Amino acid sequence: MTESILVLMHADETGSLTSGSLEAVTAGMELSARIGAPLAVGVVAVNGSLAASLGFGNARVFAVSGEAFAQSRYASDAAACEALCRAAQPSIVLLPSSSRFTRVAAGVAHRLGGLIDTHITSINVTDEDLVQANRSFYRQRIEAVLSRDARPWFLVMDAGTHAAFAGDGVAVEVESVPLELPELRTQVIDLRAPQQNALTIRPEAKLLLVAGAGWTKKQADGQTHAAEAGDLILGFLRNTSASLGSSKSLVDQGGDGQPVLPFLTHMNQIGQTGSTPRHAKGLSTCCHGEEPHVVGWRFISDRRAISLDPNCGWARGKADVVYVADAFKVMEKLNARLAAANASNSAKSAPDADLTHSQDVDAAVVV
Repeated sequence: MTESILVLMHADETGSLTSGSLEAVTAGMELSARIGAPLAVGVVAVNGSLAASLGFGNARVFAVSGEAFAQSRYASDAAACEALCRAAQPSIVLLPSSSRFTRVAAGVAHRLGGLIDTHITSINVTDEDLVQANRSFYRQRIEAVLSRDARPWFLVMDAGTHAAFAGDGVAVEVESVPLELPELRTQVIDLRAPQQNALTIRPEAKLLLVAGAGWTKKQADGQTHAAEAGDLILGFLRNTSASLGSSKSLVDQGGDGQPVLPFLTHMNQIGQTGSTPRHAKGLSTCCHGEEPHVVGWRFISDRRAISLDPNCGWARGKADVVYVADAFKVMEKLNARLAAANASNSAKSAPDADLTHSQDVDAAVVV
């Protein structure tokens, strides 16, 4: 079977191509090189020419552009993706697993008479040039290898599985795809979001902090210090712009009448019954490191933990580094160092004065 590949991309609210889109381009280029298939790139954005300066080698670049695509909307996004697919005529379509595209991907596949698979982590090619897609089930405990004869085959790529495409810098010609939109019954009149410093879930953050139930248990003085624990955790998030995860036992405590951290919800939960984050580094605090919780850390490359128990689950081969210490004391000193570093960088007001959070975290925790 002669294959052809199309990678669909979209811009974010700032008008820039999303990191997930650029990761999908990397996956598409790798697959194109393996099977010798032609590659095309499709862009949905207000300004379709924003991809021209990246350079995609010999790939053709199509774009559907206009003010109608400034915001995510099912009717306009589905029509745009369908138009790009009809223009490129691909047999395999790769998309990023963004909320914008996952909302319309199945509908577009149905319109084109194709099939779709989601949460794809890698794409392989056999010696017989058979394309196979890998994905996981049951919270990453079961890995499946999928292949299909039906075309077009839509593959929604999970974020964090490929490096973002940087481009070769050689400008390419962008082919505009005409599109007559259907009647748009949805109008975006406003965008409301919490302030950045109020967020606790940041999928793009380089560092993940996970809080376990130990934060709300009795400490060395025989008392609980949930309020102090909350201040330490939020202070760390402010200083590092890290994302916050939680164990199921901690988020469930509210129903048991126990002390809780009021900013935690089940959206923060990771592990067997929660999400599976893909941050570059993870720091576990007051967690025991049992298998259900560690499942949530499968795609984190640098795993560290703070625990008073040197024989806890994290110390038994589940973490790269374990700091045997009181998490309250460690986080207090860590926040002080990070706050001082942030203040120093702000005073410099230089382009290269950004705080490298992961390095500061490592240095501060070791001390």
